[in-house]
Parts: sequence; structure tokens; C-alpha cells
Amino acid sequence: MNKRKLPIGIQTFREIREENCYYVDKTDHIRRLIDEGKHYFLSRPRRFGKSLFLDTLKELFEGNEPLFEGLHIHDHWDWSVRYPVLRFDFSSGNYQGPDDLRKEVAVQLDALENEAKVSPRDENASERLRHLMKVLHERSGQRVVLLVDENDKPILDALAVPEVARANRDFLHSLYATTKDCDAHIHFTFLTGVSQFSKASIFSGLNNLINITLDTCYSAICGYTDADLDTVFAPELPGLDREEVRDWYNGYSWRGEEKVYNPFDILALFNSREFGACGFKTGTPTFLIEILLDRGVSSMALDNMLGTNALLSTIDLDHIATEALLFQTGYLTITETENLGGTLFYRLGYPNREVRQSLNESLLNHLTGHSSRRVEHSARLYDLLLVNDFEGLKTLFHAFYASIPYEWYTNNDIANFEGYYASVFYSYFAALGLNITVEDSSSHGRVDMAVHFNDNIYLFEFKVVELASEGAAMAQLKEKGYADKYRGLDQPIHLIGVEFSKDTRNITAFEVAGA
Repeated sequence: MNKRKLPIGIQTFREIREENCYYVDKTDHIRRLIDEGKHYFLSRPRRFGKSLFLDTLKELFEGNEPLFEGLHIHDHWDWSVRYPVLRFDFSSGNYQGPDDLRKEVAVQLDALENEAKVSPRDENASERLRHLMKVLHERSGQRVVLLVDENDKPILDALAVPEVARANRDFLHSLYATTKDCDAHIHFTFLTGVSQFSKASIFSGLNNLINITLDTCYSAICGYTDADLDTVFAPELPGLDREEVRDWYNGYSWRGEEKVYNPFDILALFNSREFGACGFKTGTPTFLIEILLDRGVSSMALDNMLGTNALLSTIDLDHIATEALLFQTGYLTITETENLGGTLFYRLGYPNREVRQSLNESLLNHLTGHSSRRVEHSARLYDLLLVNDFEGLKTLFHAFYASIPYEWYTNNDIANFEGYYASVFYSYFAALGLNITVEDSSSHGRVDMAVHFNDNIYLFEFKVVELASEGAAMAQLKEKGYADKYRGLDQPIHLIGVEFSKDTRNITAFEVAGA
């Protein structure tokens, strides 16, 4: 198989097909959607291929047959029928101003009316949309296809300005509500976004809107599977460690049996041939870091959160649940599903090394207030761990906490000091991409943190001295026999008890023992 052009940054189906780019066929999902329903909503993180999927729908309904040669749906579609398509795209632009959304919708309606040669009307957006759908249906004899890309961005953009966010939400509700009266003119509706803001208040105008975000049938509707990489992208794999590709980028799950890769990450990897945080080079959003710190969320807790379908599917403007925010933005994914009393609970964790490493780097940069100092500390940590220089590690960890500005403590209400200190500790290891397990269970209990590195095992227990007697951390490591679980690996095991003081805001004890 010969190499093809990498579709980096290309969200246009026609360009991908006509330029002979790599393309992962998603038209089997499209066929199923059309056969089984009418109104759909899909939530996926940014850069996951939602815009390309919508563009594929547009080309299909407009009957552009040559673009679908060789794809699944080609022989299962009536190419003699062409549907009028109305597509709204909110992925670009900024919607923080009070009239930004209204103006943008007016511009898009102008373009749609002009393209359809429908005389503009001096009415509000809802009335214009209603009139446009009615005219297109009557003129073509076919009902309209309505596609909306990133429908929630006008709300997400304005989260820092609650009154604008609410106004944008209400405006979108009014716009979408027109479809309730125009259902007879609509053949198919598909909306995408990162989140689903209160289905009852925004999407009440859409009859029988089906949210397929957590539908196992559509878990791979966006993103690449392992099978896709091994077939479609086979020419790009030589020279890359296949397991390393999985470790860095695979792992996103929406309850399907197959985990998926973010397409942006994979295309960037094939282009650069270097592993790294491809999708996070612009950094983690500041508002996300601030929410985590303001709420006192421990970085150690992020890899083992719990949520329900209702919690993960919606975001309430009056309170954005931490779990929903992290899941919908792609920083956490579903690692396990549990049915408890008829209610599905989802265990959440980092999808892959890229996300875990990038998020913890951002947390540390925010805490230390000095990214270059954090980088120096991280590099030193790696070097010391390579040679098991524990005295050097103790000195370095003192520097970790001393580097956190005093103002951070005075401006933040830390309810759980032990969790906070342990979080900083954990984030330094996680930012290096090391193999870490938090609260690893054994028959004796749960050790706070286990690190597997360089054929060594490091077991950490954390305590705040005001809450326990000195030496309690090491005593617990030994008395609980946490090391027993790891003896079968036949690797050196190091017990490390770390104790902190709220008064000095630093380490008071750093004990190391063999097991």
C-alpha cells in the first residue's frame, strides 16, 4: 500500500477524497443513523473529527456520488434523490459579547438564503429559519437536512460572563425550537458539540432528539481505532513502536468495546515522527485548571472519578460538575462501567499518557508560577530516580514545595492538606509520564502511590504530621505489608514514607527502606 497525503487540518470531505488523502470510512455509521432515526446529538471533545463527519453528511445528502466511490454506503444509497441541506457552524468566532451570537447567526442565514436564492426577510432568526426550511421543501419536493456544528460553543465561550452565556443559551433554544413546528419539513437533523447544556431548556424544540454520545453502537463514530491504524494507515507505521503509539494516544472510550485515538494526535505523530503532547501544545485551558484548584480537586483523584449518565451528559450553567467538564473536554474517559441497582455508573480515568502528562504539567506550572523552574525540577527528578539517589530526592522535594508562592496558600482554602501535598508530589511524577498507580489495592489495604520505573518499584505513603505521629507513614507501609503484592515481579522494592507540616508547608520526614 502506498503512502497518501495526511489530511492535517482538513475538515472538508470533498478535499480529502479528491486529494487522495487517508480517509477512515465512517459511512456505515451514517447508514445506521438514517435507517434508525431522525434527530441526533453527538458530543465529542475538540479535534475529534465532528466537523468532517458533518461535512460527509452534507455531501451525501446533496448526492455527490463520485466522492463516495469505494465507501460502505455507496451501494446502499439512492443517488437519484438530492436533499436541501442547511448547515450552521459555530466552531469559529468569539461569542463573549452580548450580540455576537445574534450577529453570527444573521450572517450565516444571509449566506444560506443567498445560496438558495430565497429573498431575505426582515424577521428574527427563528422566523427566517422557519421560512427557509418551508421554501426549500416546497421547491425541491424533498424535506430539509439540518446540520449544526459545535452548537454549544457560543455558551462555552461566555462561561466567564454568565449573563451572556444564559442569553446565548436562550437564543439557541429559540432557534432550535422552530424545528418543532417545522418537523414536517425536516428529513434529518444532526447536531454536534462538546457538551449538552440542559437538554430540556435548549433542545426541547427537537422532537425525539437522540443523544448517541454514550451509545455503544456509535462509540467509534469519531476517532480512529487500532484496526484503522493497522489498515488505513499501515504505510505510516514502519519506524514507530506500535505499543508506544497505544500508550501515548489510544484510550478514549464512550462505552464501546474498542478504544479510539484522537485523529489530530495520530496525524501529528505521522507527520513529525516524534512522540509528544501533539493535541496539547497550546496548553490546557486556564479556566479548567482554576476550577480544579478552586474546588480543591486532588490530581491523584482525577484518575479514579465516578459519574452517571445524567452527570456526564449535561452541563448546568449554575454548576458545572467537575466530572462532566473533564469528561466532555477529553481529559478523562470511561475506563469501566458498573451497574449498581439498575443505575449505570462510569469509572473515569486518563485516556492515555499524553493527557495525563499534559494536564499535570499544566497544574504544576500554575502552582509553581514558573514553568522553567518546574521543568528543571522534573528533569532533576528523573535523573535522581534513575540512580536511586534518595537523599537527593528528599532535597529536591523540599525545593518543590518551597517553589510554590506563599500567595497561593493565602488565596486558596485547602480543606485537605494531605491530599493537596500528595497531589503536588503525584503531579511531578505524572508530568514525566511515569507508570503510576494511585491507591493500588491489596489484601492489606491501599498504598497511596506506586511507581514502576527502571525495573524498580517505589511505594509511597503520605501523612500530615499534625494528623499523625512522626514515622506513621513508614510504619503503615511496613505494618500493612503493601510490598507483598509486588514481590512476584522480582524487582527491587523501595518503601518511602513522606510526612508534611502545615506550619512549614514542606516535608518534615522522608524515610526510605527496602522491602
